[in-house]
Amino acid sequence: MSEHCDFGFFLSFLENSAGSNRESTFAVNQPANLSGFQGGSIEIPFSFYFPWELAKDPQMSIAWRWKHFHGDFIYNSSLRFIHEHFKDRLILNWTEGQTSGVLRILNLKETDQALYFCRVFLQTTEGIKFWQYFPGTQLIVTRALSTTMRSPSIITSAVTTAGLEDTGTQRDPSLMILGAMVTMVIAKAVAIIPVYGFMIFLWWKQRTAE
Repeated sequence: MSEHCDFGFFLSFLENSAGSNRESTFAVNQPANLSGFQGGSIEIPFSFYFPWELAKDPQMSIAWRWKHFHGDFIYNSSLRFIHEHFKDRLILNWTEGQTSGVLRILNLKETDQALYFCRVFLQTTEGIKFWQYFPGTQLIVTRALSTTMRSPSIITSAVTTAGLEDTGTQRDPSLMILGAMVTMVIAKAVAIIPVYGFMIFLWWKQRTAE
């Protein structure tokens, strides 16, 4: 399809939309803005409607463009095409015959930040019809916070806990001195008791001999 046909069909869409009810118009609906974190994923929902009677084989398909209205195609359901930039990162949650679905972009990159346009193709009893969402969905990709960063409250808690643990392991110097003195007294007592016992034994033996 040429871009001149796209533009003509878009003008037809504007004329058909002005002052008409939904039963006589066609359109694609998408959110105006979405945001996601780098390395995460995002879902762009879409829905569409049309007034025509579908052919016996409608050959309905969904395609997506990015950056601007006539930008490069990044996905085409009928051709099973995925743009090299999005290799293994695009999933279209849509089944032919449905009028709504979701485009999911995985592992978001900073370079994914752009406008995205959903485009619908189908066969009707009046011939092939195709149209896409004009404003596009503006995707904003922001850098995610580092997983190694901790909140101030967690850091403060860790420092406080460490301080309490250090305090608990330190001993009072006066208690340490007292303990050393008690240990020395006990050691002397243990050494002296056998000597006194031996002296008492000799004294008792001498008394017995007399």
